[in-house]
Amino acid sequence: MKKLYIWGLMAAMSAPSLSLISCSDNNDSNEPDEPGTVTTDGKYVFATQVAGQNGTANVLVTAPSIDEGNVSTENNGLTNDGATQWIFYRNFLYALTYNQGNAGTTRSYILDESGEMKARDIEYKISRFSSYGMYDQYILAMSTGAGTTGADSHGFYPQTLLVTYLDVENETAKSNDTSAGLYSMENYLGNGEYVTLSGAEQSGTHLYCGVIPMGLSQYGYADGDGKWVRPGNEHLVKTEDGGSGAGSYQAGTISGTQYPDDCWVAIYPNAQFQNPVIAHTDKISYPAGRYRSQYYQTVWAAENGDIYVFSPSYAKTQTEAAQQTRLDAGVCRIPAGTTDFDDYYCNIEQLAGRSFMRCWPAGGNYFILQMYNEPYGSGFSGTAMQLAIFDASAKTLKDVSGLPANLSTIAKNVFVKDGKVYVAVTQTDGKPVIYGINPATAVAQQGITIDATSITGFGYLTPQK
Repeated sequence: MKKLYIWGLMAAMSAPSLSLISCSDNNDSNEPDEPGTVTTDGKYVFATQVAGQNGTANVLVTAPSIDEGNVSTENNGLTNDGATQWIFYRNFLYALTYNQGNAGTTRSYILDESGEMKARDIEYKISRFSSYGMYDQYILAMSTGAGTTGADSHGFYPQTLLVTYLDVENETAKSNDTSAGLYSMENYLGNGEYVTLSGAEQSGTHLYCGVIPMGLSQYGYADGDGKWVRPGNEHLVKTEDGGSGAGSYQAGTISGTQYPDDCWVAIYPNAQFQNPVIAHTDKISYPAGRYRSQYYQTVWAAENGDIYVFSPSYAKTQTEAAQQTRLDAGVCRIPAGTTDFDDYYCNIEQLAGRSFMRCWPAGGNYFILQMYNEPYGSGFSGTAMQLAIFDASAKTLKDVSGLPANLSTIAKNVFVKDGKVYVAVTQTDGKPVIYGINPATAVAQQGITIDATSITGFGYLTPQK
């Protein structure tokens, strides 16, 4: 087995699983075949976990339909090492994996000519990442981490954008060259703070990324001897090293942004992450869902190319008043072909009485949101076991009906097909199930069930030569 090693590229991220979106390139409608495909029927693929007496097994199983039936994992399917994120893209299935403190093995799979799942030859060793996206033939794995060039007089290195390009068709990987200092994320917005990127959404030839201000690094604080600390925020500067894991910090830094009432989106002309145009609005907070150190993509293109920018206003949960946002969860828009926000705005939190953790496109101008069970405030648990459909044209929000009441996990990824958006749900008892939701009515209908403990990803693949 061939292995390609890419070490030290990604910044820290904690272990809970991410939601994934299966891109419309995998739709089984009458689209042209991808290069290398054969003309036999494709199949739906389900990444599952099966708990047994000897541990948990990861199994890829297939089915001809997603709307009905039952699939067993017993003596069936392709066993594998599992993944942090299953990404279906251009008729390839990528198992992106990270491990806390170590590099994780990432590899890809195809549906072969006989209709069976098959692992491809190359394995990649990729360190931890904080976000990902797609552009043309690439899956982009991204993070912000300490650079290796451009140290200041104190020996502090600037925080730098680190990108791995996974070429899905040629089965290669490469990282951006940071040696020339071209990818510094310090003072990215002109306020002294460094940033990270959340998601990478292609519309036309442009790439749209949510910009998340992260506070002041040692490099940023030392610049001008603390001139970037906003008046009244001096108490936010760390005086000693502390914390652990993803929550660790260093003396001479500010953890978290001083600008929670602003939203920025970087619009790059291509996937080289150079010369961005920065779109800004003060109607919503930063554009990313959060769970511990994870950043969930909330910048999405509708089918007409308009970019909808969602903010859950997660900064409302900050303990420091100076880092809390006063803005409700909401959504704004960057019209297709433009580089700035228009006057579109909708207050999601006002419509729902609570905010959301994640969101994805659901076809047309619909989006599906994974809602928190309760509003922000004292006792907020962060539990999000409800779904709602947002109609961007009508600015309406409907709770999804027809789902089981005993959900333990929801929306590992979504898949759009024939006017429905499909989600996988795991119940506290019973088999995991795929539900198809009609966005116009927000009514869910039960589809296929899987004899497994959970479904960790699903999508559609066409056989490859």
